[in-house]
Amino acid sequence: MQQQNIKASLPVVLGLLTAIGLFAIDMYLPALPEIGEGLHAGSGAVQASLVSFFVAMALSQLVYGPVSDMIGRKKPLYFGLSLFSIGAIGCALSPTIEWLVAFRALQGVGACAGAVICRAIVRDLFTGVAAAQLMSRLLLVFSVSPILAPLAGSAVTLAASWRAIFWVMVLAAALGAVLVTLLLPETRSEEARSQSSFGSALASYGTLLRDPYYLGLVLIASFGMASYMIYVANSSFVLIEHYGLSPSLYSVVFSMNAVSFIGASQMNGRLSRRFGLRRLIRFAVAGFALASTMLFVAFASGFGSLPVLSALLFVAYGFLGMVIPTSAVLALESHGRIAGTASALMGTLQFVTASSVIGVASLFFDGTAMPMVATIAACSLMVLFLAALTLRPAAAAETAEERL
Repeated sequence: MQQQNIKASLPVVLGLLTAIGLFAIDMYLPALPEIGEGLHAGSGAVQASLVSFFVAMALSQLVYGPVSDMIGRKKPLYFGLSLFSIGAIGCALSPTIEWLVAFRALQGVGACAGAVICRAIVRDLFTGVAAAQLMSRLLLVFSVSPILAPLAGSAVTLAASWRAIFWVMVLAAALGAVLVTLLLPETRSEEARSQSSFGSALASYGTLLRDPYYLGLVLIASFGMASYMIYVANSSFVLIEHYGLSPSLYSVVFSMNAVSFIGASQMNGRLSRRFGLRRLIRFAVAGFALASTMLFVAFASGFGSLPVLSALLFVAYGFLGMVIPTSAVLALESHGRIAGTASALMGTLQFVTASSVIGVASLFFDGTAMPMVATIAACSLMVLFLAALTLRPAAAAETAEERL
């Protein structure tokens, strides 16, 4: 009975642990303009607090993955949640934008523990369609964050100030620690841990970097994630300052994409059983690229508006909800022995890609939606190209032969 209860609660626990990092991003988005005013900083300096979070998450995962392979999944989770809390407290007390950027980086170091280790836990327990189903159920919890976090951030800002948002993050981390203690079993066996070391981790990274199939799937997810993160980084300035939405209305518009993402991701298990994981990705990638390209064409032709932006992003991110979890499952499927390390490299490449895209796009930011839209379309076309290269029948056959 206890084992059944743990299994039933697993998607909720893993979803909440993974969502803590996204929660730390989405909750303070409506407050970015107010943070700039309060700390006397421009939009570029405020966005640096987002970039520092991404970069810290990207680099730290390279350590969390191998360590979780060596000592188990739970201890690194506790460590990460503790760092996340310390970073949140520092952000709440920051007197200048420089201190905020620094403590956001510390938060990122802590937040990435949940992201990388939860993917490894899924691979510890399941593969194939079963893993895709669990990943989709996990995303159901994970995707609630973009809906609730901006709304909560707006409410907290109105009731108190932007600093109070970070105190709420401290409470979220405390809840995560309680759930790990009560509901999450250790999924990395003693035997598997004894076979892992930093030396084997370095060798494993070499193996992964020489695996074109793994890298192709990871980059598909990476550029898909980058297309979403560029929206995260620019949406508050575009929707609030350019289109004139209130912080509360901004939260509603921003949340629409999460609704689409949730709905589409929950069809992954059923669709993958019927059509197969690879066919599902190819279909979803094509839909994502088509919707994103139509959005760019509309804005380039002078027909761009808030309703057009909202509608086409709703469609595009719905398809993206099928792409990211399915590509992650396929990438990890053949690397169960080094699931933590493989998950870590995946997360690092995702966040390095997202941070790079945000950094380049920020150079062209002019206060309108066009730079953001153009970057999203470019990412979608890159995803389409990578999917065609990685998932073509010949490549799949070559990969299968190499792993026999």
